[in-house]
Amino acid sequence: MRQQILFLYLENSSLDSKVISWGFWDGTGKTQSYAGDSDSPPYETGFDAMLDGWFLIQASPLLTAASGNEYKTSFFQNEFIFEKKVLGND
Repeated sequence: MRQQILFLYLENSSLDSKVISWGFWDGTGKTQSYAGDSDSPPYETGFDAMLDGWFLIQASPLLTAASGNEYKTSFFQNEFIFEKKVLGND
């Protein structure tokens, strides 16, 4: 088994809100993706990803970044991380 990871950044903290940004990594090595390589998101909402078999493994804390911290590394607000386990390239 291999792991696929999908990061979805949503309009707000609700799983049924619109996807505004995303990232995908394929641990099988069958596909490669790069930031900005698609004009449309893989799903309209986070809930749509769940309906397609993705498992939610983490959601960002419901905190907002304090003013003045714009240049510090931190989590993305409304970030949801999903995974799928698929057969690999063995």
